[in-house]
Amino acid sequence: MKAAFIFSGQGAQAVGMGKDLFEGSTAAKAVFEKADSVLDWKVSELCFNGPESKLMESCYCQPAIYTMSCACLAAFKEKYPQVEAAGCAGLSLGEFAALQAAGVFSFEEGLQLVVKRGRLMDEACKESVGAMASVLGGELDIIRECCSACGIDVANYNCPGQIVVSGTKEGVDKAMEMMKEKGLRKIIPLKVAGAYHSRLMKGAGERFRKVLDEVSLSIPKIPTAQNFPGSIVQSIDDIRENLVSQVAGSVRWEDCIRTFYKQGMSSFIEFGPGAVLTGLLKRTEKEASGFSINSMDSLNKFAENL
Repeated sequence: MKAAFIFSGQGAQAVGMGKDLFEGSTAAKAVFEKADSVLDWKVSELCFNGPESKLMESCYCQPAIYTMSCACLAAFKEKYPQVEAAGCAGLSLGEFAALQAAGVFSFEEGLQLVVKRGRLMDEACKESVGAMASVLGGELDIIRECCSACGIDVANYNCPGQIVVSGTKEGVDKAMEMMKEKGLRKIIPLKVAGAYHSRLMKGAGERFRKVLDEVSLSIPKIPTAQNFPGSIVQSIDDIRENLVSQVAGSVRWEDCIRTFYKQGMSSFIEFGPGAVLTGLLKRTEKEASGFSINSMDSLNKFAENL
């Protein structure tokens, strides 16, 4: 059996994530222990016990989700070695777990990258007052028009009918009012620390470039779609550049899913906390099947899909 492997992004975190995998899977436990040995703080302790306030900070949240996602994958591969990855992709932060799964860099290298990325993004959040909002069911042209008029950006193209906008709080508030005046009613302000995937993150992206320049990358062993172009990328130079651009650029998740589906990938397995991507999948390609691996219970239930 083959399936596209997809990995959770920031925002899916929850206190307690991964604890049952740590206790029930030798492979998952090894991933958490490796993370604890690499960093000067215990990733496992934060994932299992919180506090939630700390788990919300990007510098802690990003390595925690990355570790959790890689642990889910390790537990899955331990239990179902016959299931192969036809493609890899991850939403925003999840792209790092996807690249690790595709052999672009080691688990340890990816962990160090997300720690530094999270720190740079936290710093950028403190330099401005940013905000984000999810727009449901609105016409894309109207959303883009309002963003342009208010000096903000489209952060995420998640799936048909779900767009996230990002920028200064003043700009987002103004855009929300403008969209409501144009008939868009389902607009939800998001509880975030800053304006991710917007022009306010450009400085963080450029500083992250220097971090990436110090890391040796390998050509993916598995077809990998990246968020910024929304397509499969093979060139090491392109992978590096897309990781930089992604920090302040739009996440084209819908395009990533459609790219895989057009290449014959109709089965998707999500690794990491929550099941957000599985939900987005069904709204993007209705004929595709998705399954989320985020606990020992889900890991055991996957046997029914074989």
